[in-house]
Amino acid sequence: MPIRVNLDIMLVQRKMKSKHLAEVIGITTANLSILKSGKAKAIRFTTLEAICKALECQPADILEYVAD
Repeated sequence: MPIRVNLDIMLVQRKMKSKHLAEVIGITTANLSILKSGKAKAIRFTTLEAICKALECQPADILEYVAD
C-alpha cells in the first residue's frame, strides 16, 4: 500500500501507550490497532484531528506516501 502509517513512531517519540491514546481520542484499542497496522481503508478527519491533538503533531507526521 502506498500510504504508510507512522503512528507507532509518534507514540514512541511521545512516550505514550496505544491504550492511553485510544482512550484520549475515544476509539477502541482494536480500531487503533487497525490504524497502526495500516490495514484501515479510511480514517475520519475527526479521528485524525484527535490523534494530532493528542500527540501534538501534524497529519504528515502520521501518514506518509511511499511509491511502490
